[in-house]
Amino acid sequence: MKTVTIYTDGACSGNPGPGGWGAILRYGEFEKELSGGEGHTTNNRMELTGVITALEALKEPCAVELYSDSKYVIDALQKGWAKGWKARGWIKSDQKPALNPDLWERLLELCDYHTVNLHWVKGHAENRYNNRCDELAVAQSRKFKK
Repeated sequence: MKTVTIYTDGACSGNPGPGGWGAILRYGEFEKELSGGEGHTTNNRMELTGVITALEALKEPCAVELYSDSKYVIDALQKGWAKGWKARGWIKSDQKPALNPDLWERLLELCDYHTVNLHWVKGHAENRYNNRCDELAVAQSRKFKK
């Protein structure tokens, strides 16, 4: 199984507002940048979309080292919250609806397909790949500003 390293980030100008996401996929000497955005979204949706799109870009099951500065994404996967929300019909433990069930559903499927190891990184710090993902995400969000 190939091991791929993925860095992702999301950005939103206003929450909700115009948003973007960026991802970098690294395999050996190969590196690929992906990015996109939406005109009206939330930061969390962009964080999730970055991870989902990066994982969907892999053409076969891979071992993935995933780096994100999103506690929302990392904690919900690492601590099993997202699986719990799904098991309860997208209801959180406080009985409130879980947000973004459409994206969480897809992400959980991708995490079953790939072997994903999760790593939280501090945003806007010394990680050049996370910083580059932030640049990609912000550039995409600016395309939607009016």
